[in-house]
Amino acid sequence: MTATALPTRRKHLGTARIVSTSVLYALLIALALVYIYPFLIQVATSFKTDPDAATNPLSLVPQTFTTEAYAQLFLRSDFPTWFKNSVIVTIVVTLGRVFFNSLAGYALARLQFRGRNVVFAGLVAVMSVPTVVLLIPKFLVIKQIGIYDSYAGMILPLLVDAAGVFIMKNFFESIPASVEEQARIDGAGTFRVFWSVVLPMARPALITIVILSFQGSWNELSHFIISTQSSELTTLTRGVAQLANGQLSQGKQFPIKLAAAIIMTIPVAVMFFIFQRRIMNSSEGAVKE
Repeated sequence: MTATALPTRRKHLGTARIVSTSVLYALLIALALVYIYPFLIQVATSFKTDPDAATNPLSLVPQTFTTEAYAQLFLRSDFPTWFKNSVIVTIVVTLGRVFFNSLAGYALARLQFRGRNVVFAGLVAVMSVPTVVLLIPKFLVIKQIGIYDSYAGMILPLLVDAAGVFIMKNFFESIPASVEEQARIDGAGTFRVFWSVVLPMARPALITIVILSFQGSWNELSHFIISTQSSELTTLTRGVAQLANGQLSQGKQFPIKLAAAIIMTIPVAVMFFIFQRRIMNSSEGAVKE
């Protein structure tokens, strides 16, 4: 190859790389727009009048900008009650799952007791069962123990989940037992070792549990359908589902429905964007022997 041909070849390679990169970015932008466009329609429609939303459902610019849908939700409906109930249940369930999942995961990972393998096998079996299969047995249990149509019936069955226990067990097993030996030598009991030594090291797993628990309990619907019936205990998921049947007014009610959906989405989106970089890395937090 001659000396003059080498720069020409490098120039062609550079041009080809720029073209391929540009095509790749164009495809990624197009794909992003496909996912973002429905959300933009949702936001725009929530600020439309009902006739405008029915006539121009795909328009991103309202003909008449109005906040009537939000005013109707907060001032002339039970939406604040729905929101309050969802906040109460989500906070309690999230805190409860962080605590109880950690306890159960540590017990399965560290404590030696008869039937531990059977308990773990049952845990895996529960994870493989579809949620809908457990709805009727769950309803019968809630009814039998007398917590139906109460906060207790909404919260207690959600305080522990098999997936969370499984995550915590695997993470605790990645921590060498040698880190606990010094605390035991100093006279610390099992719970003190768990609380003061092991749990602070499990921060990545705990953040994962917080995110999954918050999202799961905030978006839960089927459990609240079988555990409550009074309107005072309606959560956002049930309330928004009722809006789909047109309970607040006549017409399509697209602005009201989408405004409610936007408000319902905000807490989960904020939680995810705050903690997305801290979701558990399986190698993070491990201690070498």
